[in-house]
Amino acid sequence: MRHQLSFDCEGAALAATLDAAPGSAGLLIVSGGNEIRSGAHRGMAMLAQRVAAAGHPVFRFDRRGVGDSEGDNGGFEASRADIMAAIAAFRAAAPQLARITAFGNCDAASALLLHQPLPLDALILANPWTYDAAAAEEDAPALPPAAAIRARYLARLKDPKSLLRLLRGDIDLAKLTRGLAALGRRKAPAAPESLAARLDAAMASLACPATILLATGDRTAQAFVESCRSGTIPVERLDSPSHSFAGADADWLAARILERLA
Repeated sequence: MRHQLSFDCEGAALAATLDAAPGSAGLLIVSGGNEIRSGAHRGMAMLAQRVAAAGHPVFRFDRRGVGDSEGDNGGFEASRADIMAAIAAFRAAAPQLARITAFGNCDAASALLLHQPLPLDALILANPWTYDAAAAEEDAPALPPAAAIRARYLARLKDPKSLLRLLRGDIDLAKLTRGLAALGRRKAPAAPESLAARLDAAMASLACPATILLATGDRTAQAFVESCRSGTIPVERLDSPSHSFAGADADWLAARILERLA
């Protein structure tokens, strides 16, 4: 059964949803970006329903300034207090809990790493976000990760129609040259203060078990692979471009989560 509730975070009332179940291993879902707790295309709401049906309580919430929650939206790097308050509210709402595993996609995964230590028993981190805010605000558009460029050009080389377009002069040679040049460019080491470097440090010192889930066709996942070292954290990959594990990919995501909750 799904219950609507609220809890306090530094004086702001945060909206939350509990999918109740009798199990002692619960799932805390942290929303990525500025998404509300239902997630993209209601994906997180449907995931919660599925996990609760398997016997595990699930808690979702809107951080400050997002969705139905009060307060100012400080972004994922300022969300530690929100996550801490959500953990306490989850334990209060489901007192039988012995273990809490947190799941986050995109910058929610990054938040769960950056804000360690947290009173959690395990982490499931999907397609962690590695782009720095300063880089995202530059006037020049950022190139896709090299892995994405390689896959794109390999597919085009196998397509006779693309070769015909090249011979006819229908392909922008300047854009093609820019993309090919990026393949041979050595990636500069991440600056110590960069998001990627801080995620590396967080993963290296992580005290609780974690799993990384990557959709191999997703640019955010590809950037994570190129920018970060997962170290001893196990990584599972899905051959999909879906950043939010939409459609049939939701089955794969739910199965990975239920394996870890069990």
